[in-house]
Amino acid sequence: MAAQSTLRQSHDPLQALYNHYAAILRTRVRDASKLTKLLSTITLALTIIGTGYGARRWYKKSRAERETGRRLLRRNSGLRGKDGSRTIYVPYRDSTSKVVIHPTKPTTFDAHRRLFLQPPRAARMADASNPQAPPPQTKPGLNLAFLHQFLSLLNIMIPRWNSKESGLLVSHGVFLMLRTYLSLVVARLDGEIVRDLVAGNGKAFLWGIAKWLGVGTFSSYTNAMIKFLQSKVSIAFRTRLTRYIHDLYLNDHLNYYKLSNLDGGVGQGADQFITQDLTLFCASAASLYSSLGKPFVDICVFNYQLIQSLGPLAFTGLLSNYFLTATILRRLSPPFGKLKAVEGRREGDFRALHSRLIANAEEVAFYGGDEMEKHFLDKGFKDLKHWMEGIYSLKIRYNMLEDFVLKYSWSAFGYLITSLPVFLPAWGGLGSAQELSGGERQGRERNRMKDFITNKRLMLSLADAGGRMMYSIKDLSELAGYTSRVYTLISTLHRVHSDAYHPPPGTRPELYSLSDIQGTVHKGFDGIRLEHVPVVAPALYPMGGDDLIESLSFIVHSGEHLLIAGPNGVGKSAVARIVAGLWPTYRGLVSRPRTIGMDGIMFLPQRPYLSTGTLRDQVIYPHTEVDMKDAGRRDIELSQILEEARLGYIPDREGGWDTKKVWKDVFSGGEKQRMGIARLLYHEPRYAFIDEGTSAVSSDVEGLLYERTKAKGITLITISTRASLKRYHIFTLTLGQGEHGDEWEFQRIGTESEKSSVEKELAELRERLAKVEEWKKRKQDIDEELARVWLDGGEELAPPAYAEAEGVQVEEHWQGKVDEQLSSEESARSDV
Repeated sequence: MAAQSTLRQSHDPLQALYNHYAAILRTRVRDASKLTKLLSTITLALTIIGTGYGARRWYKKSRAERETGRRLLRRNSGLRGKDGSRTIYVPYRDSTSKVVIHPTKPTTFDAHRRLFLQPPRAARMADASNPQAPPPQTKPGLNLAFLHQFLSLLNIMIPRWNSKESGLLVSHGVFLMLRTYLSLVVARLDGEIVRDLVAGNGKAFLWGIAKWLGVGTFSSYTNAMIKFLQSKVSIAFRTRLTRYIHDLYLNDHLNYYKLSNLDGGVGQGADQFITQDLTLFCASAASLYSSLGKPFVDICVFNYQLIQSLGPLAFTGLLSNYFLTATILRRLSPPFGKLKAVEGRREGDFRALHSRLIANAEEVAFYGGDEMEKHFLDKGFKDLKHWMEGIYSLKIRYNMLEDFVLKYSWSAFGYLITSLPVFLPAWGGLGSAQELSGGERQGRERNRMKDFITNKRLMLSLADAGGRMMYSIKDLSELAGYTSRVYTLISTLHRVHSDAYHPPPGTRPELYSLSDIQGTVHKGFDGIRLEHVPVVAPALYPMGGDDLIESLSFIVHSGEHLLIAGPNGVGKSAVARIVAGLWPTYRGLVSRPRTIGMDGIMFLPQRPYLSTGTLRDQVIYPHTEVDMKDAGRRDIELSQILEEARLGYIPDREGGWDTKKVWKDVFSGGEKQRMGIARLLYHEPRYAFIDEGTSAVSSDVEGLLYERTKAKGITLITISTRASLKRYHIFTLTLGQGEHGDEWEFQRIGTESEKSSVEKELAELRERLAKVEEWKKRKQDIDEELARVWLDGGEELAPPAYAEAEGVQVEEHWQGKVDEQLSSEESARSDV
């Protein structure tokens, strides 16, 4: 029967067909496996070759990039991208690190302006009687204003959901959740170890110790990563805010000048806000994520575990404890936000005193004013110290209350909660099930020990989470103070950037204030033109400025060199400030070239400015080495420019173009002013304002510098009191005329009217000099009258020594004045 069955199976056509195709499939599978092995071998070989080739190319590329970084770092330079980004290299260990800086788009500023200048009504930061931006200062604290301010800054710190900062926060959150899970594992493991120890189970006890060490290693790594990611989040926040503020602070709108000199919304300057307050805000905001988010998750998880173990009665007691503790600490907490804001302002004032002393150290040393400056510094530090001592005294009382409530009272309450399964098994949740079910006494004691240790560990972790939540109330108050400071800075910058100065409704603006600007500035004019422009020294907003000249009008075309003269304090430098845009054009029209630099306009201020960087940077300022490359300029041209400015010896003396020094301490006064002329010769502007730019240069070198700048096609507008400079100019604008000094006169040098004005001034001097004899006679009469009352014991005394000298001094003064004026006028006439 078996043979017949086998025979039928062998002659079955379906079976034969199956066997045939199965054999073909097995053959192809074997071939495919061989082919797969061959392809894997070839792929592996190609991968090894490609990796080696790619590694070689990567090594060459990284090496070339390192060399480029060192070269650009040495030259204080960088690279400019097509999208406007800048690539700079900074020192990092023994090499350099590449940093790409993307500028903030103008549309971003426009989108954020409403957050900082138009806060919602719900934030209670606006005032109907005072609607100007930024809003009036509100009390820093935990209120809706703080919420609006923080969310507004959060828009800058986290601009997109897929940004780097979002990734860091997600990574930070993952590790925080992991630490919560590890806390649960540790709590259970702690109870198991104690249970096995009480039971005398050595093998389970040793295995529990091994697991404890393993979990401890992973927990240590998790804690370290949490601290590391918190620092990375803080740095990322600070980077975003710093670059945002820098783009808003340093631009062609001159916000860095107007912020302190016209607006005054941030006090003495923005340095304290940017360097210290911003750092403290970012550190506090980064720690807030872990000091609030992590404890909140811990409270939710641990409460759930404790409900399972201890029952609903314990949960009700825990919630009551939370609300009671939060209410007590909230009611008795000092206003830390306001205290921190005031502390930051006083720190800034004290820092400003030191900065002022450093900037004016030479002048103070010449005057011997160290005692006076020490008095100012001591007074500033005394005010700061008293304020900080007041904060510390408040913290002592608050810390005593906080420690007692969060440590000792919570610990006692925790013991009461964990005892519920033992003393009240009917209300004890799952942990009391064994108490109600009976069983062996020894087993119940061991499980009771395990549950108590586990619950105790959970209660300790819960108390720690709750304590951190309560401590965070103080941290939130301090964060509110930092937030108020940073928000004030950015909102004030937005106000300056957008010129958002509006008077209150129903009131007229103060005359010549920032809300009373009605003039027009036209950029793109080939020349300098002022039409009916009042010269006004502005005051801090909202005060009105002081007018120096009621209406000034003149025009300068190419080649028409102008000398602006007049006594001190009549507004000579104010004309340059108005043309440059530093001071507002309150009325009239100001026309000037569009650009600064080549084929535009350039200004040389009274105080020569030398930037940080290389010697090359001093000549090409405000250009960078990248701008110099783009313009096709080379170092050999800079050498020729220094020769023309009589500074050709500088590169050899200082060690080359890449030398970096504190140049304001290296150059003399004359060298600083000649360096300013060298910048003019490098940029070759069409028009140049020179404000006392050669006062420390000898007259012969001064003449050579003026001739060289004029030969370059630069039209000079010089502000000076030197009459000898008339020979290099065509027109003169004399300010300070009239009885009140508010009149002016625009004349062509060498004309009859100009000569008659000189003769008129000489006549006035001669008339005053002629009265010297009359004054001397009158003085002699007065001395005789006084001599009759200078008696000592009935005897007349000789008149004092100064009586003889004063008449001589008056005569010498006016004689010198006349001689100086005559010599300068004779020189000017001969040149004309």
